[in-house]
Amino acid sequence: MVTIFSICAGLTALRMGIEGNVEKALYLIMLAVFLDAADGKLARMLKSSSDIGAELDTLADFFNFGIVPGILVYTVVFDGTEQANLGWFTVLTMAAACALRLARFNVTSDDAEDMSTERNYFVGVPAPAFASLSLMPIFLQLLNADWVFSPHLVSIYLLLMAALAISRIPTYSIKHASVKSKHVALLLFGSTLVMMSLLVFTWQTFVVANVLYLLSLPLSVRCYRRQNAG
Repeated sequence: MVTIFSICAGLTALRMGIEGNVEKALYLIMLAVFLDAADGKLARMLKSSSDIGAELDTLADFFNFGIVPGILVYTVVFDGTEQANLGWFTVLTMAAACALRLARFNVTSDDAEDMSTERNYFVGVPAPAFASLSLMPIFLQLLNADWVFSPHLVSIYLLLMAALAISRIPTYSIKHASVKSKHVALLLFGSTLVMMSLLVFTWQTFVVANVLYLLSLPLSVRCYRRQNAG
């Protein structure tokens, strides 16, 4: 039910984007990201995990994070311009990259389940992070950063994000992360600050989060290699 609700959120985000309600579309995509994080944990907690649920989750991820962000960026940046064909080529590449990334995850996740080192990392940028990174041009547009709105520059950026999604770069995973009791208060305080920032400085927070995530990639590669070397 949660996964189907996330598909409905993504589909409604697509409608909002087509109708010009870009901010509402972004809120709905972020809702889909939250639901994607919640549905698996909820299924395990309720002991209701199933093969159907896993397949449905993959379909939801492909639609919400591989198709909807690309269509939104196309509508905002490329539609009605001379670079419309370039924009559509970029959208197709993003969708293909997300599909390949999810297919690889489904094939390899079972094999890595019992390996503690592998459990702490994804292979390539995961689909929700890929969606957030792909929406960066729209976040900047909402902050009146018009300098970034060169269709060629946006296309290059999105193609690079698609390459990161299908790459074999190890990226941090928090799915199995645990927090020591002495750090719980600090985590709660930090989480509160993030929520307050999202409420007051919504788009600035997403831009900062995306930049920090990209900056974390070299560190994740270094930590992964160090752990495997040990």
